[in-house]
Amino acid sequence: MDQHFYEPRLGHGLPHDPFKAILAPRPIGWISSVDPDGRVNLAPYSYFNGFGSAPPVVAFGSEGRKDSVRNIEATGEFVCNFVTRELAEAMNQSCAPLPHGVSEFEHAGLESAPCRLVRPPRVAASPAALECRVLQVIAPKDLDGNEIGTHIVLGQVVGVHINRAYLKDGIFDTKAARPIGRCGYRGDYAEIGEMFEMIRPTFP
Repeated sequence: MDQHFYEPRLGHGLPHDPFKAILAPRPIGWISSVDPDGRVNLAPYSYFNGFGSAPPVVAFGSEGRKDSVRNIEATGEFVCNFVTRELAEAMNQSCAPLPHGVSEFEHAGLESAPCRLVRPPRVAASPAALECRVLQVIAPKDLDGNEIGTHIVLGQVVGVHINRAYLKDGIFDTKAARPIGRCGYRGDYAEIGEMFEMIRPTFP
């Protein structure tokens, strides 16, 4: 089998770095936070996922110490908002490089809703939102011991909001919610469509 191999430290030799396209689809953490003065920030992060369920833990990675990271370090709280196909354009608008303190909610035409246990608001139209308190903010170093400029935020989910319209027989209907994922480096996204069930095997 003909293979293109490269070592990232030496360059990939392709028109675009394939890493983000290979790591796909990536769920999007649409993170809302507030600064110490109560100003709201909303930003999408596609380096995002869950890392345990008891207790539920989520994490997102920020390339650079952006407003989300600064706010979360200062307040210890954030919210992960579920991103749907219907909300895709608003999500994209919320990543515009707005001046500090300008509301992405207003810029993207989004209504906010209050949370129960944390100060940041949630996206009212999102089918689900996770209220989180910070466990750690990690600044990883590379193999040579140099800081790489990425910040990883780990949070424990302390509250969950679910729009009852997406609960079917007590199960969150992921397909009906029409989640999207990041699939590349040039604005490529995918909507979760066909799904199949595969039960984990058990052994005697």
